[in-house]
Amino acid sequence: MANLEVLQRKNDQRWATARLTRKSEFDKVAKIAYANKGRYIAIIHKLRELGSNMPDEAWCFIAAIHYRESSFNFNTHLGQGDPLSRNGRAIKTVHVPAGRGPFTGIDAFEKAAVDALWYCAPYAAKSNKDWSISGMLTYLERYNGLAYANAGRPSPYVWAGTSIYDPPSGPGGKVQVDHGPIVNVVDKQLGVAGLMMSFDALDDTINFGSMPEATLQPSLPEPDKVPVDGVFDTVWLQWALNRLGATPQLSVDGINGGGTKSTVRAYQKSHKLKVDGIAGNDTITSLKAELKKATKIAEGANK
Repeated sequence: MANLEVLQRKNDQRWATARLTRKSEFDKVAKIAYANKGRYIAIIHKLRELGSNMPDEAWCFIAAIHYRESSFNFNTHLGQGDPLSRNGRAIKTVHVPAGRGPFTGIDAFEKAAVDALWYCAPYAAKSNKDWSISGMLTYLERYNGLAYANAGRPSPYVWAGTSIYDPPSGPGGKVQVDHGPIVNVVDKQLGVAGLMMSFDALDDTINFGSMPEATLQPSLPEPDKVPVDGVFDTVWLQWALNRLGATPQLSVDGINGGGTKSTVRAYQKSHKLKVDGIAGNDTITSLKAELKKATKIAEGANK
């Protein structure tokens, strides 16, 4: 597993030398985010009431997630991009983290975002204390997956669209299938580092050098990675799959990476569900039923 302290130092160095290679694309996206800066800051203020140390400048962290999850659609949940409502009626999420909501009112998006960042794995606003630029980029990278860090290469999720990743300055490369190799393909999606650079250029209040910094990212797996009653997030998903005999056993770290998705696919195939690696409502309902069966069998064996 990648050393997060080393990864954070690398990201700090990369940030210092990176330049945008798709500036016009980043500029267009950044303007959309900046126009909604107030909404992201409102989320931060609600999180601080819960105990978070997020500064207002970290609005860019939330905006980057919003872009990656649902292309700035405010009618979706920040956590996974599920719709907040259907036919005018607020609905719960069906993908991990599932069963969240429903959230209502003109601030439904903000309520859902607080829920995702505070109450659901990886508890970004609670576990992360480091809001320096390298801290934010490292937290985003670790949640997306550490395959590139393990290979000593820059992640396209973070660096695509910059000289750190895009050829000819950068190495390119992309993992196209779970557990597969990094193949010689350039990821065309925009990375979060370039978004941060573009936000910085638009917002005079951002000063990444003065934002709170800790010495290290939260460890993997974090000690509080245990299921929370009624929260069907990635921690619960990994725990449930392990209880039902996942081989190999998953690290219960709240990271919905390649290993977790592959195990979900294997479960879906064995239970005649749609095999897509996405823990949606049908998969979660099936897991709950199988857990209930397993508990009854265990209780019977102990009598």
